[in-house]
Parts: sequence; structure tokens; C-alpha cells
Amino acid sequence: MIITKMKSDEEITKMLKPFKKLFVVGCGTCSTSCQTGGEDQVKEMYEKLGDRATGWTMVEEPCDLRITRRDLKDNKDQIAEADAIVVMSCGGGVQTVSDFTKSIVLPANETLFIGQTERIGKFHDMCKACGECILDETGGICPITRCAKGLLNGPCGGQVNGKCEVGDYEEECAWVQIYDRLKEQDRLELFTVFRPPRDNSTKVLTTHYYFR
Repeated sequence: MIITKMKSDEEITKMLKPFKKLFVVGCGTCSTSCQTGGEDQVKEMYEKLGDRATGWTMVEEPCDLRITRRDLKDNKDQIAEADAIVVMSCGGGVQTVSDFTKSIVLPANETLFIGQTERIGKFHDMCKACGECILDETGGICPITRCAKGLLNGPCGGQVNGKCEVGDYEEECAWVQIYDRLKEQDRLELFTVFRPPRDNSTKVLTTHYYFR
């Protein structure tokens, strides 16, 4: 899930100030779960805008152009009346709404990371979307995300009693967790595999992907 947090009231007020009329779009999936763009938050934003609001709606998945097109088609007049659209979703949703409507879009949220939900309001950073997944070799624990230094070959000298030096030894060392997980799975031979430094020069730069 994409984890987001709402911008501060001061940031939002400053961002919206130049615009007289605004339409509000919420997200029915990730931002709803994060309570940063669900129906309750969208209605609250709409009410705060008062006479400046031309309308509001929920898009089931605003990061999906097909669904955005479907869910916004009944709001064309309200969108056309607005000077800008306040989008309460992740950055992917904001850009998709922009691509479809060609309107000025205003992001109400900060996009943080791809995360795991422990409970409502508590999330864990789990994936950097790096495009070079090695979870099969590390017991399903991502060292790039969960190791504070992004190390690919075991714990550093700052690991003490399974705790990481980054953050005053309050967090678990990812590589100790990986070792324990591989041991439980009887796959400790993977712990000795050498992984060369990431070659960022090979990173795919295109923003378009097609899967068949």
C-alpha cells in the first residue's frame, strides 16, 4: 500500500490561496486506509472550502487512468467550473488526475513509501520500488529498505545485540532478522551469497512500462 500523510493546514492554505474555485478528489484505496483521502477527509476538505468548492467525489483508484476516467466522467461540469483540483491521494493519483483532466492539480498529501499496515495509523516502510528485488535471497526481508544503510551483504560493525546503531539501538538490525529468518527456513547458505554494489547506471529511466 502507498502510505501518505496530509500536508499541514498551513501548507494546504498557502497552496490553495491563489485559486477561487476548487474541486476535491479522494482516493478509495490507499489514502482511505491511511485516513488522508477517504470520504470523511474529502467531506471535511469540502466543508472547509465553503463557497470556494464546486464539488467533490471519490475515485476508487486514482492512480489507474481507466478508473479515474470512469469515476470523474459525471463531474465534468464541476471540474470545468473549478480553477484547480485538490487531490487527496498519493503522487501517482495526483498525476493521473492531471493527465485525464488537464487541470491544475494540488496535492493535499505527502507520499511517504510503499508500506505494510500493522493497524490503522501505524505503517512500516517495506519497499523502495527499486526494480531489483532480491527478497527470494533474504527471507522476504528487504535490506535496501529495512537496513538503515541499505547494505546488501550482512550487518555492519554498528550492530549490537541485534540492534542497529542508527536510531540509538532502538530498531532491529535487518540483517540479523534476515539471518534468523533464513535459519528458520533452513536456507542459511543464502546468507553467504555475495551481492555486488548496486549499479545505478543500469537503472531504467523510462517512465512507461508494458507487461503482457
